[in-house]
Amino acid sequence: MPHQPNKPNIKILSDNRKASFLYEILEKYEAGIALYGPEIKSIKSGKVNLSDGYVVIKNGEALLLNVHISPYEKAARENKDPLRTRVLLLHKNEIMRLYGKTKEKNLTIVPLKIYLKAGRAKVEIALVKGKKIYDKRASIKEKEQKREVERIIKSKR
Repeated sequence: MPHQPNKPNIKILSDNRKASFLYEILEKYEAGIALYGPEIKSIKSGKVNLSDGYVVIKNGEALLLNVHISPYEKAARENKDPLRTRVLLLHKNEIMRLYGKTKEKNLTIVPLKIYLKAGRAKVEIALVKGKKIYDKRASIKEKEQKREVERIIKSKR
């Protein structure tokens, strides 16, 4: 398949499926991650867990916390703590906007997925609002209805 210049080659490595169930997603942002040597190799092999991760903004920096990147086996000495805090690479105005929204409206920032874009690791983060129990029930009901409709359509073919 020839490379298309206007459509970057994206490979999703890890997904936070729980986020769309637990939170209402308001805005999405793409950020780079400041990684240490062997961490990128672990990410490329898909050894990342985003499920408990979140983002905080301190001293004008966006920090990714509680994301587990497994140590790379072949680089035993250079490996760092798998749960260490990582800096996200965002524009200053994006950081300030996220900071303002989290303080003003009591929102949270969570990572949705980690992917490779043109050979660089990127994380998609989202500004989210926690769902209430009845919202979660509505989400489950909506999913079941979609599945039922798809099942009926398949059976008619």
